[in-house]
Amino acid sequence: MTDNNTDKVPPSIAIVGGGIAGTTSAIHFSELGYNVTILEKGPSLVNGPPICHLHAGGNLYRDISQEQCLTLLKQSIETIRLFPHSLNIRPTIIAVPHSDGGNPDDLLPRLKVIQESYRALIEKDENNRVLGSPDDYFKLYDKKQLQALALRSQPESPTTLDEWCIPFAKHSNLEALKFPVAIVQEYGLSVFRLSATAQLSLEKQPNCKVLTNSQLLSVDKVEPTIKSSSELKIGELGKWKLNYLDDEKALRSFQVDYLINASGFETGVVDDFIGSQQQRLVEFKAAYITKWEQCAEEWPEVIFHGPRGTPQGMAQLTPYADGVFQLHGMTEGITLFKDGLVSSSSDSSQPKLPTRLLKKITSGWTEEQLKERTEAAISHMSQFIPTFSDALVGGKPLFGAQQIPGSDPSLRAAGVSFSGDNYARLEVVKASSTLEAAQKIAMHWFKLPTRSDIETAHPKTMSLNLTNVEKKAVQLTQERDYPAALAIVTGEVR
Repeated sequence: MTDNNTDKVPPSIAIVGGGIAGTTSAIHFSELGYNVTILEKGPSLVNGPPICHLHAGGNLYRDISQEQCLTLLKQSIETIRLFPHSLNIRPTIIAVPHSDGGNPDDLLPRLKVIQESYRALIEKDENNRVLGSPDDYFKLYDKKQLQALALRSQPESPTTLDEWCIPFAKHSNLEALKFPVAIVQEYGLSVFRLSATAQLSLEKQPNCKVLTNSQLLSVDKVEPTIKSSSELKIGELGKWKLNYLDDEKALRSFQVDYLINASGFETGVVDDFIGSQQQRLVEFKAAYITKWEQCAEEWPEVIFHGPRGTPQGMAQLTPYADGVFQLHGMTEGITLFKDGLVSSSSDSSQPKLPTRLLKKITSGWTEEQLKERTEAAISHMSQFIPTFSDALVGGKPLFGAQQIPGSDPSLRAAGVSFSGDNYARLEVVKASSTLEAAQKIAMHWFKLPTRSDIETAHPKTMSLNLTNVEKKAVQLTQERDYPAALAIVTGEVR
């Protein structure tokens, strides 16, 4: 760690929010040697919106720019290198149904650009070869090729793109699709193994204090005694005093030199505490857990494109172990909700979700709500994979609210913004953006250049092994009342 602090006392950093953004920053700054306190109101870390997909190219989103896709590719590679044990290594199929107005050929130019960008990243640093060979980044299939694959039996451990395509070719209604269909090396993420990695890593950091079940009440600025900026050292920019209720509901406070707002959909609450007016959106979303007993094959992830918010909205099938699948359906009756996208106002930086949606976050779902929306998701998927109609409700939904900085709801690649000398807000939309955001804070505050040697820069995190991460992740599924299948490693093992 290098800084301008002549007395060599490491600066102290408070991170409000223990989601994937906050914990990634806590890992990064703890590994650098800073004194970190992370404040999380929930009982454990990384327990927010449903994270299931590594957006290594952003191919789920046709409406985002090519620039965002390339940013997501680079960020995703960095995420894999920091959190290797969180991956489910299997590809993703992108299909365009006749019910969608898009043309699958429109994906091809962008896929080629992403492929070449991946190749260039590998040429720059061989450690970036985390998505397999760039020659295999994507492959296209016409109808006859899929019909031929449907006649084959999938091996027990598929490794080639053709082998991964077999269950899709067998079970999908090919008559409902336009061609070609693309398969892309975008992998899956286990939010439970992300959470396990974060918690196990931070337990190894003696300079990181994790305060869970702790509710932030207010933030006060403590002005420095020295007024001349030329005389100020790090830590004398003015401190932040955080007042909170601890896990026993006792009033506590502490002071730090720097404050990172990683509060997710409640980022605006902390902005309001410090008087920093910001424009942002918040969107409530849910994904649904299903059990498909008849499934005896290793599935890729499958995306059937469709116009967002309509009855034909995108359908997303995410496979886990033991026939458990997570479903998204981008309709108001499934993943999206009426009045679920809200904006900040002139009075507050914090967008206000309807009470009925906030109640889901704080109190959970009724059995009726769970059953109705999960069955709607199964029905939505079954129009493309008819045999999936046999699937059953497999558990409670994965749900939460997602923040989007600014006013563009299609924004996916975002990172960090600053107010004043020692306040930063993490405004990540996707989990893959978190390490880059932490590195930008390190550069902005401490002039630390971004290191490409991610592994050697995070030795305690890299010392974790997959067996312990998976064991901890299974424990977290039990604590949060989800199927253990969501924590178990699936796909290729490397």
